[in-house]
Amino acid sequence: MSFPTDTTNDIKPFMDEDFLLENHTAQVLYHEYAKGQPILDYHCHLPPVDMASNRQFNNLTEAWLEGDHYKWRAMRTLGVDEHYITGPASDEEKFTEWAKTVPYTARNPLFHWTHLELRRYFGIDSLLTPATANDIYEQASANLRSPEGSVQGLLKKMNVQVVCTTDDPCDDLEHHRTLAAQQDSPKVLPAFRPDKAVLIGQSGFTEYLVKLGTAADMTISTLDELLAALEKRADYFARHGCRLSDHGLERIWSVPFTAGGVNTILRKRLDGSPLNQQEIAEYQSALMYYLGRMYHARGWTQQYHLGALRNNSARMMAKLGPDTGFDSIGDFPQAVHLASMLNRLDQEDTLPRTILYNLNPRDNEVMATMIGNFNDGSIRGKMQFGSAWWFLDQKDGMEKQMNALSNMGLLSCFIGMLTDSRSFLSFPRHEYFRRILCNLIGRDVHAGELPNDTEWLGGMVQDICYRNARNYFSF
Repeated sequence: MSFPTDTTNDIKPFMDEDFLLENHTAQVLYHEYAKGQPILDYHCHLPPVDMASNRQFNNLTEAWLEGDHYKWRAMRTLGVDEHYITGPASDEEKFTEWAKTVPYTARNPLFHWTHLELRRYFGIDSLLTPATANDIYEQASANLRSPEGSVQGLLKKMNVQVVCTTDDPCDDLEHHRTLAAQQDSPKVLPAFRPDKAVLIGQSGFTEYLVKLGTAADMTISTLDELLAALEKRADYFARHGCRLSDHGLERIWSVPFTAGGVNTILRKRLDGSPLNQQEIAEYQSALMYYLGRMYHARGWTQQYHLGALRNNSARMMAKLGPDTGFDSIGDFPQAVHLASMLNRLDQEDTLPRTILYNLNPRDNEVMATMIGNFNDGSIRGKMQFGSAWWFLDQKDGMEKQMNALSNMGLLSCFIGMLTDSRSFLSFPRHEYFRRILCNLIGRDVHAGELPNDTEWLGGMVQDICYRNARNYFSF
């Protein structure tokens, strides 16, 4: 496939310096206020071991296609055999298949992300096609093998100041200790994700509690012991700089429970008996409540990632495992139980700072109004409607999230973008977000819906891109 050049005068160049910026105000806001802001990536799935060892990728396939299920889904859609995606094909063969796929991703955010990443990391402004694949592969791979192409070099190139990883309570945080001792690396902090202790209905739950008990140096056979183990691990994480927790759940449950009843449910599960949905809901309601109190006591921020329908292909789950590209948007009811959980904590004044991430766009206004229920004036933007997440972190999804937040709350208090990524080449997504933000505001100025005051609006843009998150998390 080729891309013929159109010389029509009124066609804007593809991805020029004013990419996504439709008018002069948007351009000024981006170039003079947003572009130079450092990156605080407060939620991602980057492997700490790669940062601690300052991993050097051998080639572009390793850096780009390893674990990236966005790209894997696109390749499968095009009919690429799994042999060339997660299978034993060589790195060169896998890249060739990805290069064949890229032209077909037009109008998918992958098309923009791919070419932003080639430009920002490697200075390559050619479109990736089968015809250009070999040259791009060789040039980018050579760059990755240079000192500036190491993991730490890639982070510095994107002006990344802070990275918060996502870590299981059982993790010994060895790599975070190594990183903390490195003077010239961005700050890398752990985030506490105890979902395996919450999801009592999932397979492997009993085995996980044994692992958690080992990490906490205790036996877990009761609710009190489970909570004590989680407390010990939370203290351990706090000593290593942790300031956030994270939960990736279909939905929040909040039903009446008693500690004795939940203890009975836990004992039943540990004895190998199946649980019904009411018992699962009671247990999860209790765990999320107790965890919320733990987070509040430590001054942490809790994150709720809600609405993913995971591992839909049983065949591919058995073959490849989780997080391999077979998840989708779910349609779970969210509002009633979420409000009840937040209210339960708020009634005791133990509701921590909370970020709600929504995966179903039908619920944007639900989340945007939910945060207003529990903003109490104690902290600027205490409750946050988090940045458009996963399937929604594209132009349309970001605009809808920011419009809902603007209409129902205060966009000016928003803590902005995060990558939520497993790839060290994903940080231009912050640029993508910043351009979209500046264009939204610039569009309003040119429509006469906001004053033409770039200094005032520029300060708001800098707050959203950097300062709000810096202050919110006390980075």
